[in-house]
Amino acid sequence: MAERAEQAVPGAPTGGPAAAPRIAPWLAVYTVGRLAIAAALVLLLWVLGLDFWSGALFGLLLSMPVSYLLLRSSRERLTEGLAARSVARQQAKAAREARLTGDGT
Repeated sequence: MAERAEQAVPGAPTGGPAAAPRIAPWLAVYTVGRLAIAAALVLLLWVLGLDFWSGALFGLLLSMPVSYLLLRSSRERLTEGLAARSVARQQAKAAREARLTGDGT
């Protein structure tokens, strides 16, 4: 399994490891998308006649599966970025430990 994870990190043109992908933009897109879907569903339920608390609760509950379906691509990119960052950190940690123990010299 470790061999698979190492292959997931692309190499830089210079031959070294590539920089970990930026996660903040995808996290922002996913978070804003979830909030927008929840707000839209809550407003829709209020317009349809549900009272304040019922509309808010049902809207939030319905937003979970709707967000899961509609935000699939941004969720997958965020997951890929987090996985690549994790692999890069593991490789950096292994390289640092090798330097400290003297195995890399």
